[in-house]
Amino acid sequence: MFNTLFRVCFVLLTICSAMVKAQTGSISGKVVVKDQPLAAASVKITGTSIGIKTDENGYFRLNNISPGQHELQVSAIGYASQKQWVKVMAESSSELTIALTPVETNLNEVVITGVTRATQIRNNPVPIAVMNSRAINSQANTNIVDAITRSIPGVSAVTTGPNISKPFIRGLGYNRVLTLYDGVRQEGQQWGDEHGIEIDQFGISRVEVIKGPASLTYGSDALAGVINMIPDVVYKDDNKLHGDISTEAHTNNGSLGASLGLNYKNGDWKYSARSSVKRAHDYRNSVDGFVYNTGFNELNLSAMAKVDKQWGAFKIAANLYNNQQEIPDGSRDQFSRRFTKQVDEAGTDDITNRPIVSDAELRSYKLSPLYQHIQHYRVYTHGVLNVGQGNIDALFAVQQSVRREYNHPTAPEQPGLYVVLNTLNYDIKYNLPELQGWEATIGLNGMFQGNRSKNGTAFPIPDYNLFDAGTYVLVKKKIGDFNVLGGLRYDNRNINWNDFYVGTNAATGFERKGTAADIAAGAPLQFPAFSKVYHGISGSAGLTYNITERVLLKANIARGYRAPNITEIGSNGLDPGAHIVYLGNRTFAPEFSLQQDLGFAAYLKNVDISAEVFNNNITNYIFQSKLTDAAGNPVIIVPGNTTYQYQQAAARLCGAELTVNLHPQQQKWLNFNNSVAYIRGVKNGANGTPAEYLPLIPPLHARSEIKAMINNFYIKAAADMYATQNRFYATDDTETATPGYSLFSLGTGITVKNKADKTVFELSVMADNIFDKAYQSHLNRLKYFEYYQTSPNGRYGIYNMGRNVSFRLTVPF
Repeated sequence: MFNTLFRVCFVLLTICSAMVKAQTGSISGKVVVKDQPLAAASVKITGTSIGIKTDENGYFRLNNISPGQHELQVSAIGYASQKQWVKVMAESSSELTIALTPVETNLNEVVITGVTRATQIRNNPVPIAVMNSRAINSQANTNIVDAITRSIPGVSAVTTGPNISKPFIRGLGYNRVLTLYDGVRQEGQQWGDEHGIEIDQFGISRVEVIKGPASLTYGSDALAGVINMIPDVVYKDDNKLHGDISTEAHTNNGSLGASLGLNYKNGDWKYSARSSVKRAHDYRNSVDGFVYNTGFNELNLSAMAKVDKQWGAFKIAANLYNNQQEIPDGSRDQFSRRFTKQVDEAGTDDITNRPIVSDAELRSYKLSPLYQHIQHYRVYTHGVLNVGQGNIDALFAVQQSVRREYNHPTAPEQPGLYVVLNTLNYDIKYNLPELQGWEATIGLNGMFQGNRSKNGTAFPIPDYNLFDAGTYVLVKKKIGDFNVLGGLRYDNRNINWNDFYVGTNAATGFERKGTAADIAAGAPLQFPAFSKVYHGISGSAGLTYNITERVLLKANIARGYRAPNITEIGSNGLDPGAHIVYLGNRTFAPEFSLQQDLGFAAYLKNVDISAEVFNNNITNYIFQSKLTDAAGNPVIIVPGNTTYQYQQAAARLCGAELTVNLHPQQQKWLNFNNSVAYIRGVKNGANGTPAEYLPLIPPLHARSEIKAMINNFYIKAAADMYATQNRFYATDDTETATPGYSLFSLGTGITVKNKADKTVFELSVMADNIFDKAYQSHLNRLKYFEYYQTSPNGRYGIYNMGRNVSFRLTVPF
């Protein structure tokens, strides 16, 4: 009886629900600005609580709307609001395209990094900066990371020549900075000093940088921040093939680059592809002349297909990165200071009697036998499925990083290091419908990863497996003049490996990954088996207070988490490219940071002002230290290579960034931009010893740029000033002081258009370090590439690039 009654009630409720649903309709459409989608625009029905934000493609959908006339209000910061009457009929959907008009303001920047829905910068309490394609292309960049370090205060880079730059955010780098490509975390061999970012600089139209812990949404490896490099293509609705051809040349190292981009739109489908190439010989400066083994050849390919529908969107994309990068070691003739080259193996090599490199070799585009070969493959999908007023957002990626480092001059085909890293990334989140102004998201993301050594002769890390998973909840709400954002996350990471033996290849005499026969013959166990699970709780809470529409205050506190990486816990061998023997520590605990940020921003009529201060306390901070014996002498395990051992200590970083950009309304053609960034980092001394400065802390950096633009022509001048860095990690001479210096640059550019106001071509000419200043960046690894205690000219190590003039031409079609 009860079951029968229950079934009847259930059927009646289902029918009533269907009847109610049948009596409602929906409103959907797209918000655009000059035919381009506008994300994070607010769409509401006047007089009701029904509303939604447009997604990153400008789409919105309002369901369960009662039939009749409704007034729709669309607004976004930086754009004039618009109202429109819409007639809704039962069981139907109204499709709209609503165009907004920009108003003169700098408040309309929208970001997608570190948030689960497109969010305006002004509403985000987390310190975040944006760099667009115009800023990227208006500089003489040798790689994409260098472009970021010039434009965004607080971001620096550890470099090994002009094509290898590892980003640091507020004094922290390596696996503490998470690099994303189109939202996909970049998984290469980030642990290496000389391992750069495997991304095509031609294909990036926008960069978003989080300065501070972003573990809440990204988990481990985002303790210092996130750099998201976003490819973007402008599609036209004429069903024709469009694109651009870009070429670039640099005088200092003869670098030549070219890129072809194609895009096509057919209905709801969009397609794009890009192919880029770069090559360069050795770079030069006024002290060293041409710096041997700093040339490279690089190839990039990418393709994407995307569809936008009422139900959501789906994208599939693929990338290929292929770079052959020479490996400098800094060896020279002791008296002439000319560079020499290695021709014998380590056991018989005499560093003082190597042959001198010829001038022809220094200027040649042909790679030397000692180089890295890095290949990175990536395929990923990203889909958004609308579910009522919310949506499910899912991203999956498969990527492979293949790294070979050739360091055997007598056997040039034999790689020293040969590792293959396979990674499966997943990121799934549910953006709940907005409820009384509250926006909430629950998410799950992580990765499966496996590293395998192949036919190499050096084994700095073991073959390992890694599984990473983290779940989080994020909420935000606007309360009067306040915007509140916060959340909590739990992470779990398991890393393990089996016993790893190293044997000897009798035919070549080189070491090899131990075979069964090697193990039976007593091959040494280089990496004993290991398995450990790391846990971490992270989160953040912050608010933005809008004093006025254009003046605001921000405050944020965040707890970051990072599990030790493979080299910090497992390394036990030589990294040939870095010329360093690394020794890990299996007892390490995860790093945790607690960072406080305060910010002020004013977007006024004639000036934009931004000021940020931060304090970051880190427990279990992991760092490298030179290994010394009881007498204080360096421990040399492999001749000609330094030995470093990882350690942990408590650390603190603090600093500030100030930006003042003048754009007088009476002289709209003029912009005068200024910024300064300061970072101080110390770690607690062990066993009562005094506190020490942290390694790789950049000096005070100030930048000023003045730019005049008349119609489609501009000219600019800039100065970068770096203070002397006397606060350095001096223990065991790991680092040395770096003198201050100033670099000056000039640039000009023009955009030529036809009578229909369409761009015919864009041309820019830029000159960096115009006075050919001889300098060493404090974060330049080549500064420490020195074999002798005395030098006839009083100069030690390798200097940065000298004067460089670059040319860039882009022709759209």
